[in-house]
Amino acid sequence: MAFRESIRLIIINSLLICIFFYHPVDSGALQLADNNIEMTLASNELVVINFYADWCRFSNMLQPIFDDAADKVKEAFPEQGKVVLAKVNCDVETSIAQRFHITKYPTLKIVRNGQTAKKEYRGQRSAEAFVEYVKKQLEDPIKEFVSLKDLETLDDKKRLIIGYFDRRDMPEYSIFRRVATNLKEECQFHVGFGEIVAQMHPPGQPIVLFRPDVALSHENDETYKGNYNNLDEMSKWVQEKCVPLVREITFENAEELTEEGLPFLILFFRPGDTETIKDYKAIVENELLSEKSNVNFLIADGDRFAHPLHHLGKSQSDLPLIAIDSFRHMYLFNNFKDMYIPGKLKQFLADLYSGKLHREFHYGPDESEQKETEQPPHIQHVDHKKATNPPESTFKKLAPSKQRYTILSPRDEL
Repeated sequence: MAFRESIRLIIINSLLICIFFYHPVDSGALQLADNNIEMTLASNELVVINFYADWCRFSNMLQPIFDDAADKVKEAFPEQGKVVLAKVNCDVETSIAQRFHITKYPTLKIVRNGQTAKKEYRGQRSAEAFVEYVKKQLEDPIKEFVSLKDLETLDDKKRLIIGYFDRRDMPEYSIFRRVATNLKEECQFHVGFGEIVAQMHPPGQPIVLFRPDVALSHENDETYKGNYNNLDEMSKWVQEKCVPLVREITFENAEELTEEGLPFLILFFRPGDTETIKDYKAIVENELLSEKSNVNFLIADGDRFAHPLHHLGKSQSDLPLIAIDSFRHMYLFNNFKDMYIPGKLKQFLADLYSGKLHREFHYGPDESEQKETEQPPHIQHVDHKKATNPPESTFKKLAPSKQRYTILSPRDEL
């Protein structure tokens, strides 16, 4: 009897344990709230978050797909602390939505090692695509070279971060690897160890340097001089080096650039004209650095972006040329060669801010700066026979699609 009773108790206890650990809601994406978000972000290498609203039809379309992807990711990467697909109900968790600046549903944010990536997920919305994306994100972000000669064959059109370390188990290398994981989409990371790189750094003292895209830049290699054991300090330095002041707009990144909401100052270049690109970058860095919070400085392949040129009444034969896209209208910089006159590009931006560009497109050039000062623009004499309309923005059409997102108006923002 005692034996049977013992068996019965063992079976009951086993059932209780199974019931206790069985959580049907564990399937699908992890629901985030104030009580678990900090631990989730801090304890996982990669977190993909779906910010949604129950009333949004695009959110409802994505929800089962994202939950299915979460289950497939758990199966592919069962290791704790590796990756989590999570979701936030923005109507319930309003403070979390505000923290992540959610302005459309559904928004897919990426958090690596506790740091939110600037780029959102904008790829295909299928379970298979999400799984492939996660696999790519978890690939080793650093390429190891086995000879210093390998460094001579690196792509000089890429911005590179190169590290020289004694060995892999150094705490400094752990910091370097975390920085590379967070910023691998901005730069290419390379590393060498031991005797291979001994001549490149003092014993026990690692060296990390930045090598710019020499084909398009006047910059030289620059060595990191900060604390090698401080993740935030190294991340900030690499971010500044790898995210250039002047970026190239493509059809692949146009959506995220337009979503930043800043007007574009764009150099449309002829493919292969690297000297003009170098000159433009140098002028922006030397004269317009103070404007970086007000405008996005961009370059655009004039062949690929022939449509905006056509809108401006220009063609590839007119390249290079410079224009502003304010997301309402496009304004042409009258004479490209004036870029080389100090202050001309800065005045072009000032005329955008003051409304002068818009006014002159409608009513022709102001008669004099003095008259403009004495007589407010809205009561100036206007010859409506000469009034014209500036070309409409073409880049605003590359903003987040209303067929894919519920875009929140300013009054609706969380």
